[in-house]
Amino acid sequence: QVQLVESGGGLVQAGGSLRLSCAASGLIFSINAMAWYRQAPGKQRELVAAITSASSTNYVDSVKGRFTISRDNAKNTVYLQMNSLKPEDTAVYYCNVKDVRRNMYWGQGTQVTVSS
Repeated sequence: QVQLVESGGGLVQAGGSLRLSCAASGLIFSINAMAWYRQAPGKQRELVAAITSASSTNYVDSVKGRFTISRDNAKNTVYLQMNSLKPEDTAVYYCNVKDVRRNMYWGQGTQVTVSS
């Protein structure tokens, strides 16, 4: 059974930092892309950052220069370093993993709250 276990969310003041982690286990096929999405109350889930197996990255414009996605392939883990956090970054953050067979898996979500 595939499990994605997220950690690192919490409450932080504006301008602060958090680091999210997501460890994947139970996958049959190798991981291809890994990503972080977020969903704020009343809004649609949006892609925040993604990283391919070749470590190519892309970010939503609103987090460029503040967030950094990285991965540790040996640990099947993806990270999201979030700096200079703003109240508008408040959301539930979800880890997403796609394997080489294009199966997609989601984490349970971790709450990030940024106070002004």
